[in-house]
Amino acid sequence: MDDIEKTKKKEEEAKEQKAFSNNDSRLKEEIRQSLIKDLEKKVDDGVDGEVTEEMVDELMAQFWKAKEETLEKFLKKKRREEKRALEGVEKQEETFTRFGLNFRIQHMTLFTSVLLLIFTGMPEKFHEAGISGFIINALGGIKVITILHRIGAVGLSAMFAYHCTIYTIFFRQGRRDFVELLPMPKDLFDVIQMIKYFFGLSKERPKFGRFSYIEKFDYWAVYWGCMVMIGSGVIMWFEVESINLFGKVVVDIAKEAHSDEGLLCALAILIWHFYNVHLNPRVFPMSWVWWNGKLTKDEMLEEHPLEYERIMEKKETKS
Repeated sequence: MDDIEKTKKKEEEAKEQKAFSNNDSRLKEEIRQSLIKDLEKKVDDGVDGEVTEEMVDELMAQFWKAKEETLEKFLKKKRREEKRALEGVEKQEETFTRFGLNFRIQHMTLFTSVLLLIFTGMPEKFHEAGISGFIINALGGIKVITILHRIGAVGLSAMFAYHCTIYTIFFRQGRRDFVELLPMPKDLFDVIQMIKYFFGLSKERPKFGRFSYIEKFDYWAVYWGCMVMIGSGVIMWFEVESINLFGKVVVDIAKEAHSDEGLLCALAILIWHFYNVHLNPRVFPMSWVWWNGKLTKDEMLEEHPLEYERIMEKKETKS
């Protein structure tokens, strides 16, 4: 009796598979015909039938590949959800501390000061623009703008001085991070590998350690920017004394450097950095590591797999 039921079940599964295959073939043919009709409209524009067939074949291949990848991702997600539901209680996701409180406070001081400097500095640089006059008046006038700009300058200078002379020298994590942030030959190979990945020449993204080449670029851009902006800013703040000490030419150069570096800084933050930490689909609407200093296991495996492996090896060694 059991053998008969198994046979019937196999026959039903075979019928379902055949029906699914037929539906799949019918769907392919319908899509193909639809694409051909759309492309045939371009025959009068010089596209012959052979080219149309090649274009349809290429589009069909890309469509079916995307369909299979999407279906596979959906099924994996569904299986994970079903597994969690069967377990009854969703396990707390494992997290890793990436940045301590000390570093996070430095970062918060940095972006608060820089944003204040941008919002008060750009209206002065582009004072002829209508929006600049509106911002200056909204904040209380040019005197208030100047005071706010100097408050931001003090915050940036204090943070940079602390980071360079205290955190990097006297804190173990600061010393370790500084060494990790130094450019290495691997960064160049990672850039090449990422370009290959973007252009479809490689299926794998480069594997990063604690810091990727993008994060290293961010760090050293800030380092250079702080030296230029703080140095030129001090000269401008004490303009009379600087003219007497260095001459007017040096003060004029400092003004140009301060103005242009400020614009470059604003563009780098709004375009480069904001995309990486806010608009990138992998972290949208933002990465919360700046606030809590933590990354999940999946985020570690995605963004810093070599760092994850190092942490796991260290845990195994201790145990």
